[in-house]
Amino acid sequence: MPKYNYVALDARGNETKGSLDVATQNEAIGRVKEMGLFPTKIAEAEKAQEKQAAKRAKSSGKKSGGSALNIQIKIPGLSGRVKQKVLTAFTRQLATLVDAGLPLLRGLRVLEKQERSPALKTIIGELAMAIEGGSTFSEALAQHPKTFNRLFVNMVKAGELGGVLEVVLKRLAEFSEKAQKIKGKIKAALFYPVAVMIVATGILILLMTFVVPRFKEVFAGMDVKMPGFTLMVLAISDAIRHHILPTMAGVAVMWVLFLLFLKTKVGRLIWDKFKLKMPAIGPVISKVAISRFTRTLGTLVSSGVPILQALTIVKETAGNVIISNAVAKVHESVKEGETITAPLESSGVFPPMVVSMVDVGEQTGALPEMLLRIADNYEEEVDNAVAAMTSLLEPIMIVALAFIVGSIVIAMFLPLIAMITQMSGGGGGGGGED
Repeated sequence: MPKYNYVALDARGNETKGSLDVATQNEAIGRVKEMGLFPTKIAEAEKAQEKQAAKRAKSSGKKSGGSALNIQIKIPGLSGRVKQKVLTAFTRQLATLVDAGLPLLRGLRVLEKQERSPALKTIIGELAMAIEGGSTFSEALAQHPKTFNRLFVNMVKAGELGGVLEVVLKRLAEFSEKAQKIKGKIKAALFYPVAVMIVATGILILLMTFVVPRFKEVFAGMDVKMPGFTLMVLAISDAIRHHILPTMAGVAVMWVLFLLFLKTKVGRLIWDKFKLKMPAIGPVISKVAISRFTRTLGTLVSSGVPILQALTIVKETAGNVIISNAVAKVHESVKEGETITAPLESSGVFPPMVVSMVDVGEQTGALPEMLLRIADNYEEEVDNAVAAMTSLLEPIMIVALAFIVGSIVIAMFLPLIAMITQMSGGGGGGGGED
């Protein structure tokens, strides 16, 4: 009778390893579940030993150089990162093929032939080769961490162990599509303000480098006292014209220092907290973060991933340090046998409505469904918040642009007004004397 090695998680999320003498892999999965464990990896002992021997031979061949000449040529375009939009389309197509009854390996080969992205085409070919070599789909995906994150790999692993790979792939496709939808709406909403900012910057540069210097030449021949506001605008114009390179270098240095600051733990914490507190934009960022948290956790738990492992993945993919810290507290609470609700409420990040719905989901045993419902609600709120933010930003930016341009125009006309006033005053005095 063959021997199977297994790796599983217990109720507290601790990893357990062992071996079973059973006839098939499915029987080994059943035995592990009967022991109250959640299997994460089950492989036949002999095949596992063969894989390890092959890996050792491969690594020793790399170190010694081997008898064969191993030349690696890096082709531009094949080593680039896969865009999220392309990966989402691949996931949806693979889910459709597997759901239609096509074997996974054949489905990958079909997608490899029609894929237009060189980077993804290469990865799909490597996935198919790994499966042909005896690896599971999740093991093959784990070899490409830059393309397939832990969320993707763990959901596929849960689908393989539960025999519902097509269902999990569908959920992954839906998850990616909804994430792309939110991202697309935010980009579309920010397009107009960014366009206005670019046009405004161009107008200001044109005014300060071309128009204002012409007025300065006119003012040089005038015998009139310059107002302070006009002198300030002329000084700014001179600084932009004569010190443009040092100014740009200073801005570049400030930007690099800011990026380096964001890479530190303290800097990232301060910046993420600031983003959540920003007026107008802060509520949108907060709603997106909550929607992402609930959608990710709900998708993972409904796919069969253990709650502790799911919380760890959510913490790593939250995208915001404040949310990650809150999820870490939830993880510790669940690990101690407590509920999710208490640490969510004490974090101060999640609104009372979210906490209440999670509490109801825990008590009724419908936590995944409740989390996905929260995500749906917050995605609608994100749409409304983005629309409100856009409608608020448009008039603010137009008024700000009008104020800046109007101030420059007024500064240039103040000396002319002073000169006209002086001339009219001088002419009136001369008439009185005659």
